Amino acid sequence: MLNIGIVGLPNVGKSTLFNALTKKGVPMENYPFCTIDPSVGVVAVPDERLDLLTKFSNSKKTVPTAIEFVDIAGLVKGAAEGEGLGNKFLSHIREVDAIAEVVRIFDDPNIIHISNKIDPVSDIETINLELILADLETVTKRLINVSRDAKRGEKMAIKEEGLLKKLDEALSAGKLASTVGTHDEDETKLFRDLHLLSAKPILYVLNKKAGGNNLDELKDERYQKLQNFLLSTQGAKYVVVDANIEQELSELEGDDKKTFRTELGVTSDGINDLIKKGYEALDLITFLTTGEDETRAWTTPRDSTAPEAGTAIHTDFKEKFIRAEVVNWKDLLDSGSYGNAREKGLVRTEGKEYIVKDGDVIEFKI
Repeated sequence: MLNIGIVGLPNVGKSTLFNALTKKGVPMENYPFCTIDPSVGVVAVPDERLDLLTKFSNSKKTVPTAIEFVDIAGLVKGAAEGEGLGNKFLSHIREVDAIAEVVRIFDDPNIIHISNKIDPVSDIETINLELILADLETVTKRLINVSRDAKRGEKMAIKEEGLLKKLDEALSAGKLASTVGTHDEDETKLFRDLHLLSAKPILYVLNKKAGGNNLDELKDERYQKLQNFLLSTQGAKYVVVDANIEQELSELEGDDKKTFRTELGVTSDGINDLIKKGYEALDLITFLTTGEDETRAWTTPRDSTAPEAGTAIHTDFKEKFIRAEVVNWKDLLDSGSYGNAREKGLVRTEGKEYIVKDGDVIEFKI
């Protein structure tokens, strides 16, 4: 299961957000380093298609797909040099597949900010710089070893040396490793094998506070500066949440939750938005299976072939794959039955080269 690490400076709302996500209590005292060991929670990915398909098939069971969120203790300036609990934090970040960077966009004198000021862009730059510095150390060490092999004329060493020099230049200029492109499969594999922190997908989580001085509502210049930063950062993904409200809402169910949300004037479901955006940041898609026994969502990386996607169900599916019966989930519902969908030519037989699409309902033949 792929996972997302929740990071940020101390006291920006990481643990509150984690509680809202997982309903799992973790320490939230108002001081740095209260969450020393990462807490882990498995979260269902919201998908309205599942309920519709469950009704369609009269399924006995509905199983959503899920991702894992890891609550990582607050980063501080100097983490790359071991400041605070820096080395431990960075090792936890190294183990996750993507990063959710929580950034405060509200003023509240009662909640300590480690820099004694609210400046979202500065907070992001502080965190990203620590990731960049840790990566620069990794690249520098690797470059020393690889250069020796490159001098001996080893082909892959020469290629890796070229990649490392590009990375060294970018990181030294304060750029994330993710901004460095690769030219071919070999270089892509070399890049991936370095496991660089700043190469991981980043989702920026802008945390506001009901009743607080929220920079977006005040149209504060600091929020405009943040928007400009996000717009200028290629592929930057972000979501706005109110972690406190979402935590309170997480304790409620059904109509009570809807009523409370309406009373607060909260129109969007911040947590669902966050989970979906996190799923997107990991570059995952969902395909579905449905029948009387169960309707289930399955996760697969984008651009997976049918046999590759089938391994989400069972590893044997890749080797034993013969063909797949595929229909779009909405086409299936609109048709009223599998039989009707088949008559309309909406159920397709696909082979090993078929690239699975988000929302495909698939029956694998092995």
